[in-house]
Amino acid sequence: MEVEVKLKLPDPESHQKVISILSPFHLKTHCQHNTFFDGAGSELSSRRAVLRLRFYNDDSKCVVSLKAKATIVNGISRVEEDEEEMDPLIGRECVNDPMRLRSVDSRVVKRARDEFRIGELGFVFLGGFKNVRNVYDWKGLKLELDETMYDFGTCYEIECESSEPEKAKMMIEEFLKENGVSYLYSEVSKFAIFRSGKLP
Repeated sequence: MEVEVKLKLPDPESHQKVISILSPFHLKTHCQHNTFFDGAGSELSSRRAVLRLRFYNDDSKCVVSLKAKATIVNGISRVEEDEEEMDPLIGRECVNDPMRLRSVDSRVVKRARDEFRIGELGFVFLGGFKNVRNVYDWKGLKLELDETMYDFGTCYEIECESSEPEKAKMMIEEFLKENGVSYLYSEVSKFAIFRSGKLP
């Protein structure tokens, strides 16, 4: 189970202000391309699941994830997640030809095929979006500051995976308030925004 704090920033100015304040704590920046798949018969989405291939920094890395039963309550997200690395070249082949997922050597993809009983028509490509993620080591927390670019607009969000999400959320909220940065609790996942076709 992945548990994360998710706080939405209202505009690019707020995002840039947080980048500036957190700059001494910056660890790295990831340029991500997130791509998503369902079964041709909606075998995954009908059970609140999705298969994601995430590419990092011009295909230097690819991670395949099976995510299911996501909930977000009061800015805290919980989702069942299983993931592993995949050869980026094979990942791109799967994006270009989703039928490739029927035979790819991947524990996570095999689990998706078997548990969700993907039919003869295999997987279908749903599309995707790009995300620039700045990662910070701040007061013992790993903060991830996201700029997510959809075809229909851009969203800004702070995420923090934590085994003590309420404590982490309180610390982040205090930090934002002290620095005059507006925020809201995220109510939906990036994938849900992508599928809705509009900004929340």
